[in-house]
Amino acid sequence: MSLSVFDLFKIGIGPSSSHTVGPMLAARLFATSLPADVTRVMCTLYGSLGATGIGHGTDKAVMLGLMGADPATVDPMVVDDVVQATHADHQLDLMTGEGAVTIAFDPDGDIALVGRSELPGHPNGMTFVALRGSEEIYTETYYSIGGGFVVSADDAHKEVTPTDDLPYPFKTAADLLEICQRTGMSIAEIAMENERSMQPEGEIYAGLDAIWSVMQECVRNGYAREGVLPGGLQVLRRAPGMYASLRKDPSCKNDPLRAMDWITLYALAVNEENAGGGRVVTAPTNGAAGIIPAVMHYCAEFLDDFDTDAVRTYLLTAGAIGMIFKTMASISGAEVGCQGEVGSACSMAAAGLAAVLGGTPLQVENAAEIAMEHNLGLTCDPIGGLVQIPCIERNAIAAIKAVAAARTAMRGDGSHMVSLDDVITTMRETGKDMKAKYKETALGGLAVHVGVNVIEC
Repeated sequence: MSLSVFDLFKIGIGPSSSHTVGPMLAARLFATSLPADVTRVMCTLYGSLGATGIGHGTDKAVMLGLMGADPATVDPMVVDDVVQATHADHQLDLMTGEGAVTIAFDPDGDIALVGRSELPGHPNGMTFVALRGSEEIYTETYYSIGGGFVVSADDAHKEVTPTDDLPYPFKTAADLLEICQRTGMSIAEIAMENERSMQPEGEIYAGLDAIWSVMQECVRNGYAREGVLPGGLQVLRRAPGMYASLRKDPSCKNDPLRAMDWITLYALAVNEENAGGGRVVTAPTNGAAGIIPAVMHYCAEFLDDFDTDAVRTYLLTAGAIGMIFKTMASISGAEVGCQGEVGSACSMAAAGLAAVLGGTPLQVENAAEIAMEHNLGLTCDPIGGLVQIPCIERNAIAAIKAVAAARTAMRGDGSHMVSLDDVITTMRETGKDMKAKYKETALGGLAVHVGVNVIEC
């Protein structure tokens, strides 16, 4: 299977690509494969999905997916009403392959959370069972492997590799740099040529522009929505107040570091929207969704000539780097910790910025390497199983780190001792060594040491 830039950047809803977007897609896949005479459907969520599923909205995602909802088009404003109605009526409009049928459904009994047990393919496993009366007629296991990617049990161990039908297949950064040197093309140009082999050019440009548009809308929504985030932690949305403060403070115009405040704001706005279940772009995950758009907004606000071509260059470059992370290691917090989510997003953002600044392929790779190197070992320990603390602030800090990495790389000629491939390999090995309690289970780290007891956990 070859990866597309649009596999790394998906439009969906929060709060999690692996725990919300993936399970919704899996439930939809399962439902639409069923005949219309189904009378009951059950789902068991294992591992990280079971441990933090309620806080991540996995149960809601499963219900919506069974109803045929798609993360890219579902209206975030009606999600809670639909789910509450299902709880109240104990009925669900199942979207089978032959059309919608109403079945009895008890969310508390028909969705089971087994956080202490894992299926063999991945920490984010789920099994669906369909019955006709008392007869089990169909069962399927899926894995949500990060970034909204879903695979069946049969495909869980298949490697994601570039296929020969791409004009410029690459798996590693070394592959990518060799192609750049051989052809004289930039990383963005190589990514674009590969995309052209999969879909028409006009659709590619429209898709990239749509991604940027949703990112901008997400930031605006984050500025506007006040109040407390759902889930029980009583986390206050800070973006509206920070936005008002920055706009009215005349002294910030003369502050040489004011860009840092705006980058922080952009990231907070996105990740508060994500935590509230709003529409975001998975980039490459929802838990790390604020980093890439925050750096893009920095480009739009503080750099000259960040036009449509620059937007596309940024996204194509970042997407190419994201593909390397996906093929060489993982972007799943449940598999390798937050280094695979925030770390990969920080690296992608740094690469995109370096490309927009006119960096050579070597400088772009160097920017990506610097950013990832200094996220190695980052744990995923969400308090209460919610994508709020430390996730929201972590995106803001990583966005600033991405800018610093790109600017550092641009002051050099691209030569460096540690390659991006070395760092990604180290990230993968570090993730394997990391204890499970630090990998999106809410059983270690900050999740158990801050004196907070949240029922959703």
